[in-house]
Amino acid sequence: MTDRQIVESAQTMTRKLPLLTEDNSPFWQGGAQGRLLIHHCADCTRFFHPPAPICPHCGSFEVAPRAVSGKGKVLSYTINHQAWRPDLTEPYVVAIVELAEQSGLRFVTNVVGLPAEAVHIDMPVRVRFEQHEDVWLPLFEKDA
Repeated sequence: MTDRQIVESAQTMTRKLPLLTEDNSPFWQGGAQGRLLIHHCADCTRFFHPPAPICPHCGSFEVAPRAVSGKGKVLSYTINHQAWRPDLTEPYVVAIVELAEQSGLRFVTNVVGLPAEAVHIDMPVRVRFEQHEDVWLPLFEKDA
């Protein structure tokens, strides 16, 4: 590969997408129907993330994806000023969002749709999806 080909390849680089599995496909593809699907245990009635074939709380195999409201709050965040890839526009927010359905139900995501400086702890957010190939990334924006 020539230097020019390397540069052109880097300029067209996109997000690294997850490998879809039987367990995580509902989470990554639920956005096609506008639904945030989080694994839920029928035995202990708890949600958990990331998706897995066994409940991490009680060890039950009675788990399946279930739609949640897509609403939550920013628990913690950082503003990144380094564009690690050419397709990233900085600054951007990497946040831990806690979903409204259950205390402690959290995952790492991006907060989008407003200036990075406007994001704050406990800010109410709602999910929106961004499609990349056959994956719908759950991103969050400020909720009214």
